Amino acid sequence: MVVSKDTVIGDILDENLEIAAPFFLGIGMHCLGCPASRGETIEEACAVHGVDPDELIAKLNEAFGN
Repeated sequence: MVVSKDTVIGDILDENLEIAAPFFLGIGMHCLGCPASRGETIEEACAVHGVDPDELIAKLNEAFGN
């Protein structure tokens, strides 16, 4: 999976919860239990939480082997 600003958080978690979860939890995004996250994009979630989406995307893509 290649992650971009338009990637939905629910899709990332469905792809590989074990890889993705620590990144979200580590920056205060407790998306794992939030029903709203199922339809929220990385860009939208980062804006709400004051996180740089490009940094998170780079880390997730590296973890997913991209």
